[in-house]
Amino acid sequence: MPARSALLRAPRTAPQVVRDQAAPATKPRLFHARMLVTRLEEWCVEAETAEQARALLAAGAGHRCTPGESIQAEIDTLLDD
Repeated sequence: MPARSALLRAPRTAPQVVRDQAAPATKPRLFHARMLVTRLEEWCVEAETAEQARALLAAGAGHRCTPGESIQAEIDTLLDD
């Protein structure tokens, strides 16, 4: 089993090298942005005919059946404070 235990050991490095790799040169900043997102969603409505369903959905009736997925995202404004 010595071969298997050798695979599980972490590679040895000098403590100074590990410290240098862990410290970033600059601290990352947090940026906020306004995004315009287009999402494809599936909506459901109860109706007697397809035409009635189209009219109800066009009028804003119904509910979202699935959350959908983002199909396009575009940055509107980047807020740099």
